[in-house]
Amino acid sequence: MASVVATGTQAKRQAKRSLWWRVHQWAGLQLSLLLAFILATGTIATLSHEIDWLLTPAMRVAPQEGAPASWGALAASARAAAGDARIERISAPLDPWFAAETIAQRPDGQRFRIQLHPWTAKVQGYSTWFNAQRLFRELHRHLMLPPKWGIPIVTALSVPMLASVITALFVYKKWWRGFFRLPRRRKDRRNDGRRFTGDLHRFAGLWSLWFVALIGVTGLWYLTEWGGGQAPVPRPPITLPQAQADGPTLDQAVSLAQRHYPELRITSIYFPEGKPGGLIVMGNAEALLVRERANAVMIDPNSQAVVEVVRGEELSLHQRISEAADPLHFGSWGGLPTRILWFLCGAALTGLAVTGVLIHALRLRQEAAARASTGILSAMWRAMGFMAWPSLLLLILAFSIIPTKFTGE
Repeated sequence: MASVVATGTQAKRQAKRSLWWRVHQWAGLQLSLLLAFILATGTIATLSHEIDWLLTPAMRVAPQEGAPASWGALAASARAAAGDARIERISAPLDPWFAAETIAQRPDGQRFRIQLHPWTAKVQGYSTWFNAQRLFRELHRHLMLPPKWGIPIVTALSVPMLASVITALFVYKKWWRGFFRLPRRRKDRRNDGRRFTGDLHRFAGLWSLWFVALIGVTGLWYLTEWGGGQAPVPRPPITLPQAQADGPTLDQAVSLAQRHYPELRITSIYFPEGKPGGLIVMGNAEALLVRERANAVMIDPNSQAVVEVVRGEELSLHQRISEAADPLHFGSWGGLPTRILWFLCGAALTGLAVTGVLIHALRLRQEAAARASTGILSAMWRAMGFMAWPSLLLLILAFSIIPTKFTGE
């Protein structure tokens, strides 16, 4: 009788494990083509500013000693170079070897960038609005589709990502033992590729668990925001007039902002049009894991009076969660070192999406060994199942939109 009960218990455990396995397999296969693309573009997006730095000579400067040019000097130089275009934003260099940057908008609505030497304020050159950073951001965020369509498609992928994390803990018995179990080649060469790929997938997956969970949770938050759960952004109680990028006046406004918010390390100045805010001085301060907009001083450009001071540490829990999503998702919270780490982790995560399909494809190929014409790419396509076709169509559509972005149409 005891053996019968034991056998029944074992059968239930096996059935439960089989269910977890089916969910894990579905999450990793059906959407793997689209998921791998989103992961790859997001990975590249973490270092897209550096890609633009390599591609755009005007963005490069040699770091030097001495005080940098004032915000007013940068604004005056940018305004003279912009012609009839309106200055929207001036940003400090991302790193000491980067130029400062101004974003301007022409009367016809076309945006462009002006690179400024951060120490002399001289114009170094011009570049297009749509660059590598915009390319990979828009591909990753909404597949070049209108955001109202693309964002829910992309962010919904967080659900199978999180399902993969949870089910992996049930599928692989005593998974914690695998952290230091390196993938090895077997003495028996038969099926060695499949076994090695499986070992590699498990090993990389274990070390990436925290990262997959982080990307999945922040992706799920973006989906929540799209569904109406976004936190309100602090704004002044009245709509202020549009500010102009003027040299001496801007320096006075910056001094005023620093007096009201001494801890603020200014990284950009924003001149909104048709939005509340007037002149917005933004940057970093004491709060951790927030975007620059969470630390801001808003000034009435006419009266030169401060109308709102936003401090990241004073935001509500809802707002802090919202502000933390981007720094955590893209690794920008620690500067270049964390963005490099996020790039490496993202590359590993992209590899997991590929090796998951490859493992199943190798199994299909083994089962179809009698058919010599079964190639690995064909097997991988079969492994992805029926969802491979709509995923492929979405990617084709995204790539078809890219040329219009570069031409400005």
